[in-house]
Amino acid sequence: MFYVYVLKSKKDEKLYIGYTNDLKRRIQEHNSAHTRSIKSRLPFTLVYYEAYHSLQDARIREERLKQFKNSYTELKKRIRHSLNEI
Repeated sequence: MFYVYVLKSKKDEKLYIGYTNDLKRRIQEHNSAHTRSIKSRLPFTLVYYEAYHSLQDARIREERLKQFKNSYTELKKRIRHSLNEI
């Protein structure tokens, strides 16, 4: 399985979108500062994920969420309650 995930920074409340084949490991990597580009925004909490059988499908979904503002906006609307609880 492959996962597209959304993390929320507890520090600045901004979102981070990524994909992986091991969700638990990837979140641990983010929170242990293995990702230099976001290490100043630690810690992160998982707020949403989608599962795919295909790596290509997961990559396309992540790319669309990052490139197309409408896709990103619609996702935020769908998970708005989860975003506010954290």
